[in-house]
Amino acid sequence: MKMSFGELTFDSSDGVSIAIPLEFNGAQANAWDVSRATAIATEAGDLVGDTRRGGSCNFETYTLIPHCNGTHTECVGHITLERISVSDCLKESLMSAALVTVEPQCAGAVDESLTDMAVPTDLIVTAASVRNSLSLSTSDIPSAIVIRTIPNDDSKKTRLYDDDSAPYFSIDCIELLNELGIRHLVCDLPSIDRMNDGGILINHKSFWGIEKNSDRPDEKSMGKTITELAYIPDSLEDGIYVLDLQIPDFMADAAPSRPILYRTNQK
Repeated sequence: MKMSFGELTFDSSDGVSIAIPLEFNGAQANAWDVSRATAIATEAGDLVGDTRRGGSCNFETYTLIPHCNGTHTECVGHITLERISVSDCLKESLMSAALVTVEPQCAGAVDESLTDMAVPTDLIVTAASVRNSLSLSTSDIPSAIVIRTIPNDDSKKTRLYDDDSAPYFSIDCIELLNELGIRHLVCDLPSIDRMNDGGILINHKSFWGIEKNSDRPDEKSMGKTITELAYIPDSLEDGIYVLDLQIPDFMADAAPSRPILYRTNQK
């Protein structure tokens, strides 16, 4: 069905999910070597929630860590003392989004601000690379940005990220996104910060506007989200999309998510 979002026209039957499917009994992406997501048949007395074992229906107990086991969306509650839920922060059902593709650069060759934990071989998503990939006038700036890193292949769907194996964002890049007024950041990385940064989380704090020695959110930060561990197939070209950022109504700082991109009439 043809639909409109502002001046953008899109086909609601032609969306592309950029979530990594969570295979509870198969290979999974994993960050920080945490426990795998599991699905176990629920048992209560003679009742077994598995038709293969004689149960009348399937019902399972799912165990997962949203921040580590797959595509997830998080809010400022991820870093505050106050318990703030992603359901309370994500108020937009549809939003305009720019998809850009960037190649992370070695930290030793980057002339941008980085975490003090950076080493020369770290791979960095820079402000310069994002700025060069955005061909927008000021009036065209969307509310969301989807950042795909290269090389890009299916191995991202099952990659095991240890403390130092993933690219991350420069401080300048996050500041650029804030200057552009981006409210929703989607990326294919396990974290916008260095995975081992001593717990500083400088990029998360910057994106949500949390002062260095504070953990108090303001009203602006409440309307912003970060989605990590997405997978954006090469079949989607860089350009302007309508993003449908779907989450369950979890009263938690993060939830598994299913971002869907719809091609639009605008490049």
